[in-house]
Amino acid sequence: MKIVVDGFGGDNAPGEIVEGAILAVQKRKDIEVVLTGKADVLNKLINGRSERISVVDAQDVITNDDQPTLAIRQKKDSSLVRAFDLLKENEDVVGLVSAGSTGAILTGAIFKIGRIKGISRPALCPVLPTVVDRPVMVCDSGANVDCKSENLLHFAIMASAYYSIISGEKQPRVALLNNGAEEHKGNELTKTTYALLKESPVNFVGNVEARELMSGDVDVIVADGFAGNVLLKTLEGTAKGMSVLIKKEANKNLFSKIGALFMGKFKGLKQKMDINKYGGAPFLGCKKIVLKTHGSANRENVKNTILQVATLHENKLNQKIEKLVEEISSKVGDEND
Repeated sequence: MKIVVDGFGGDNAPGEIVEGAILAVQKRKDIEVVLTGKADVLNKLINGRSERISVVDAQDVITNDDQPTLAIRQKKDSSLVRAFDLLKENEDVVGLVSAGSTGAILTGAIFKIGRIKGISRPALCPVLPTVVDRPVMVCDSGANVDCKSENLLHFAIMASAYYSIISGEKQPRVALLNNGAEEHKGNELTKTTYALLKESPVNFVGNVEARELMSGDVDVIVADGFAGNVLLKTLEGTAKGMSVLIKKEANKNLFSKIGALFMGKFKGLKQKMDINKYGGAPFLGCKKIVLKTHGSANRENVKNTILQVATLHENKLNQKIEKLVEEISSKVGDEND
């Protein structure tokens, strides 16, 4: 199977993108990677190290400063647009990876690839670590700022199918992000969504507060893109802040420096909380697999995101989402009859 990768998306492009692609084809012999971007630069970096990596020339780059819709329409020779063209036009290209502009990737996914039938909006769904050996997903984490209850219902369906694939858990626990655990809490959106989720085919376990994100008590947290993005950015900021505080305390005086020598176990904690091992975040609901990895992605993250595309394709993620949507549609039809 072929996977197309935006070779010039992200802060560390193209070097880390190329290295990640090489690691991915070394890991799996049944995949090919197509890199899009400035061919002379990419070919020089590849340096003939793999026959299963090819290059498609694209001389332009979409940056985070570009307006997403205009960029997708006007920068037709950009690495991201060329990647979407390849994904759309070639049956054997099963998915796309980019570390570029989130807005541009979402816009390209909607206008060039399209949505799965029955899905109202695609949603960004990252995988995050918890305090137990079981990850948690947040869906949506920034693609849709203004949502209706129907959108959140679809997010729950898609994320539940996604979690089942990566974990093997047949009935992942789905919760709704709210300002309290009680059913009557929240605004009009969360109240109407709660009622829909109770009647849906997902394993809905009720509301969850933001402080429970890393508890491991739930597997999927459903939210509108505004609240989900705030939750995600708060976690990132807290993690960075704690890291700075620990380093400052460790270097405070002679005794703390000596104590720091015995803090080896913190390395294991750091590895456990490393988001690079989880790969990228898919835009669930697109007709083909589209994954966004974070802008500062290193080669390990790029590799894992490419392999993630292969896994999701093999496990028929989109077909499972379509089946769940059909279940809901038929149920609603029966009730209306």
